Amino acid sequence: MMLWNAIQARISNEDGASLVEYALLVALIAIVAIAAIQFVGGQVSTSFVEIGGSL
Repeated sequence: MMLWNAIQARISNEDGASLVEYALLVALIAIVAIAAIQFVGGQVSTSFVEIGGSL
């Protein structure tokens, strides 16, 4: 019975859940930031080339 109680206590422990949730949130933000930089970066590069060409 003590083993069963120890297993239940281990399963119901949610200390690590918060860490995992924060890690997933940080990963999602990083993915969105990388995608935005790649999308905007191409447009900015094109704008600089056009400005440089007109000079």
